[in-house]
Amino acid sequence: MNITLRQLRSFCAVARHGNLGAAAEALFLSRGAISQALQELERQLGTPLFDRVHPRLQLNSEGRLLHPLAEDLLARLHDIEGLFGQDGAEAGLLRLGASQTIGNYLLPNLLAPLHSETGRLEVVITNTHNLCQQLANFELDLALIEGECVHDELVTEPWLEDEMVIIAPPDHPLAGRQELELAELSDERWVLRESHSGSRERFDQQIRPHLVRPVQGLELNTLEAVMLSVERGLGLSFISELAARDRLQSGRLVRLSVSRRFPRRLKLVWHRQKYLSRAMQRFITFCQAQREQTPPSANDDTLGKG
Repeated sequence: MNITLRQLRSFCAVARHGNLGAAAEALFLSRGAISQALQELERQLGTPLFDRVHPRLQLNSEGRLLHPLAEDLLARLHDIEGLFGQDGAEAGLLRLGASQTIGNYLLPNLLAPLHSETGRLEVVITNTHNLCQQLANFELDLALIEGECVHDELVTEPWLEDEMVIIAPPDHPLAGRQELELAELSDERWVLRESHSGSRERFDQQIRPHLVRPVQGLELNTLEAVMLSVERGLGLSFISELAARDRLQSGRLVRLSVSRRFPRRLKLVWHRQKYLSRAMQRFITFCQAQREQTPPSANDDTLGKG
């Protein structure tokens, strides 16, 4: 058996992208070269590695066994090349995911101190559900999420503290009220994120059960659209204070005073079978240092489990 790095790179690229064309673009090869490498690998192993479900190629049970091992080997090879390359560079590709609050409002400042060390960085910004699925499929190296992770194969580490707040336009009738009970919001219209987003999960868990009538309003898939809709008087929303901070400070939105707080932890996640490359180790260490510099909240025991 003579498995080559070209075959493993082609296999991992197809596993990540799900088709030959995208894999070929990622590796700067032709579709024919990717197809040939994949066929050679399957012939040597004596088994198909994908189910051909047109137009996608999906890993079968044998492919899922090989995938983490192949990703591990290629990541270790990249570290070796970094150690003994001409310039001794250790920086490599880091495929990072971030949920929308983190990606749009925290990530630029987070990456600023790392830009000279990070090497090539690919960032995907989407909701928590999608990020965890991509991590489980080895399509990402690490992700920073705000929702709950239900994948047993993923390692979840608490990161920074955030707080969810109920926002309204400044001229809303409830804007001047103090210590509102959540049941008093039952007749309000709501502007919410889509299902599987961290914000929507929190609303469904912490707000919806206290509303005595069915929720009516809008569902949008970006935070900016949600906040702009609230500004225009289309309803209340329940979102991250980090995301709404600038609008709250400028008076474009107001935070309703309710009888309880809604703290939460943002989290750092990766696959437990993933080899931690030097680039990943640097990023994890940096995130851990940020957490240690953040003072613990008095309500820390109310935060969700990591």
